[in-house]
Amino acid sequence: MHEGADIDHAPPTRTKAPFVVHEYVRWGDVDPAGIIRYDAYLRFFEYGEGEFFRSLGIPYQDIYKKYKVGIPRRVMHADFVTPAVLDEQLEIRVYISHVGTTSMKMHFDIYSSGGVARELGYLVFVCVDPGTSNKRPWPPEFLALLEPYRLTGAEDRG
Repeated sequence: MHEGADIDHAPPTRTKAPFVVHEYVRWGDVDPAGIIRYDAYLRFFEYGEGEFFRSLGIPYQDIYKKYKVGIPRRVMHADFVTPAVLDEQLEIRVYISHVGTTSMKMHFDIYSSGGVARELGYLVFVCVDPGTSNKRPWPPEFLALLEPYRLTGAEDRG
């Protein structure tokens, strides 16, 4: 090393933060007045979830293939804060707030491009053996991929 050089070879650390993806409110998402239907938020949950796992390098089909688990949904919760409208671009913030031995809570906080909360929701997943549907513990290597996205709602909403 050269004299006076200040080089840090430690790997960069990632600050915990939600995974963020954007999607527009489409024609099929709204009522005749152009206001989002409550059931349309399920599409935003699914979109956010799919893109989240894809960003980790494990699209849905690979979760089963690579980790030999199923992840059925057990609970869905949605708090409709303010209505979104046709053609509005929404920001979907995905994060994990709780991981148990066989379940986890994944949040989908949805905001307008101006930062106004539209919907705050979550799904509870259960880890199961795909052959028997019996609960089983999460594979540690799967949980390790999720670690940068584990935070509380308060941390996300700052």
